Amino acid sequence: MISSNIDPKNSLTLGILGGGQLAKMIANEAYRLGIKIAIIENGTNTPAGDMTKLDFTFGWENKEELDKFLEVSDIITLENEFINPSILDYVATKRKIFPSPNTMRLVQDKLTQKLTFKNGALNSASFAELASIKDAEIFGEKFGFPFLIKTRRNGYDGYGNATIKTKEDISIAWNKFKENDINRELMAESFVDFTKELAVMVARNESGESVIYPCVETIQENHICHKVIAPAEVESHIQILAQDIAKKVVESINGVGIFGVEMFLTSENEILVNEIAPRPHNSGHYTIEACYTSQFENCIRAVLNLPLGNPELVLPNAVMINLLGSRDGSGVPKDTNEVHKTKAFLHLYNKKSSRKGRKMGHITAIANSANEANNIAETAYKALTW
Repeated sequence: MISSNIDPKNSLTLGILGGGQLAKMIANEAYRLGIKIAIIENGTNTPAGDMTKLDFTFGWENKEELDKFLEVSDIITLENEFINPSILDYVATKRKIFPSPNTMRLVQDKLTQKLTFKNGALNSASFAELASIKDAEIFGEKFGFPFLIKTRRNGYDGYGNATIKTKEDISIAWNKFKENDINRELMAESFVDFTKELAVMVARNESGESVIYPCVETIQENHICHKVIAPAEVESHIQILAQDIAKKVVESINGVGIFGVEMFLTSENEILVNEIAPRPHNSGHYTIEACYTSQFENCIRAVLNLPLGNPELVLPNAVMINLLGSRDGSGVPKDTNEVHKTKAFLHLYNKKSSRKGRKMGHITAIANSANEANNIAETAYKALTW
């Protein structure tokens, strides 16, 4: 039976599985709402762990540490979808956790994700389970080259993906993925010739109330999100369709919390669902300044089953640019003076070290036109010295 240690004389404590920048930004909103935060992560000096005395640094794989974390937490959410399902099941016996273990089972395995979307009549690229190199060869013969081989679990920002351009590439990718884990499960996915990558954030609470954020365009560099344009520069009916699809995706997994739904827009104006993230998402960072209620506040509201906040834009346009590491070394910029002279909003994640491609922070600009928002963001981005 799920227990609760909520004391009406004390403020509520939200426990977060994970201590990175997403947990940090959830914590920022929680403190504003008078909610305390507990963090569990395997490691010290994490971006979110530095913000609270309730920092459990031996991680959720350590049962004694996990029990201590659960004892001080009233309700649990996560910033990391790669947690072993058995751990989530254990957490759920002690405290309410959102997204639920059942939802996470539908999300963590990308093949299961795709099958769930298919069962919900949601269109995505063609896909297939791969049990052998021969299966991949058959997929290539049926759907053509190039196509993708993906790890079914623990892939993000391009990690765990391989583009298969020729039949000879199959065995190379297969051996690479199986090198350290012969039992690693793989899948194939057809290549989508898209015109834009779109994303929509959806918040949904336990009562079934949903709010849907604007449809945005995401621009990638080296498989990592570089820029987000809000709203996406597509026709209004495409924006509305993307929002409707995103809502159905979250409903298909009975999601409670905040979810980022990534989609492809094809040259035929067809929208294909790519993936769903069961947590705050990079494509929603712009919402902190650009929307009446940020994705992080609505994450908290959804998990606590509170009425959800207004997701509309405060000004007509916003642009967010990720600050990605370009070198190994300190995670602190050398100079931010010129950025502070602009109208942009600077977020640094307090990561102690940088490496190439690592998300170190972001910049957001809001304005009355897309060009103005982009110019503000780009000027601030170029002014930052690492």
